[in-house]
Amino acid sequence: MSAPNRAVRDRLRIAVQKSGRLAEPARALLASCGYAWRETRDHLFCIGETMPIDLLLVRDDDIPGLLADGTCDLGIVGRNVLLERAGECVLAGAPAPFREWRGLGFGACKLALAVPQQWGEAQALALDGLRIATSYPALLTQWLDERGIAAEVVTLSGSVEIAPRLGKADAICDLVSSGATLAANQLRATDVLLESEAVLAGPVAPFGDARAEIAALLLRRFDAVLGLRDSKLLLFQAASCNVPALMALLPDAEQPTVMRVDGTDRVALQAVCRGAVTWQRLEDLKRAGADALLVVPVERMLA
Repeated sequence: MSAPNRAVRDRLRIAVQKSGRLAEPARALLASCGYAWRETRDHLFCIGETMPIDLLLVRDDDIPGLLADGTCDLGIVGRNVLLERAGECVLAGAPAPFREWRGLGFGACKLALAVPQQWGEAQALALDGLRIATSYPALLTQWLDERGIAAEVVTLSGSVEIAPRLGKADAICDLVSSGATLAANQLRATDVLLESEAVLAGPVAPFGDARAEIAALLLRRFDAVLGLRDSKLLLFQAASCNVPALMALLPDAEQPTVMRVDGTDRVALQAVCRGAVTWQRLEDLKRAGADALLVVPVERMLA
């Protein structure tokens, strides 16, 4: 890899997918953090209008390289892509110049081994001497080496799932989401090598200029938005003596705000619940002494 371009900048540049399954969720996440952009005519660059943060629209596979050479400061990329490129660096005898900063909670999938459906359990476990096709040779090689398995890694750039039918491999290692593609090719997943999702990636070393403050603000907003997913504000009233039992039913709630109802021994409570507030949970609270239950969506919260 070429030496990183560490030019001093006062704007943050983030690489995101131009198209693909991570493209729209990534831009939606950034928009939910209050950021807006003006896209250039070539649809390759977005200039930040609300903050000094610009977007470079690229292929997912290109993002680790853009981080490595300093062209971009941060990137939203699949963990599988990031760790594959990091593995290539390690195999070349150099540490990766980038790392995962945050998991972003979308684009979930698994990197898994898959074998023909007709194979028995013993055959599926006996990988020594087999040919395994994959688009992730570094991750697969590392996994095999850690387990002392002497299998041949066959690198393919696409259509990995049809490799056994074409006689190019005995098994495969590929991304799996629903499993429908494996089933369509008479394959079944066995071992999971990696749980993947979209991640925010950045350099190993911290920024030494104005980008440090911009990046810190971005992370705070990411944490706030991601922390609010599935969160609800729960309001209810109850007798004071019932509060301990009610809070025991809300282990995912933050410390509640408690206000005494004038002239009674009752209190009004409000708490942010990080998990789903289902009808069953409301029924359980009702039976434990809560009433006037109200569930309110949380749009924004800054700790």
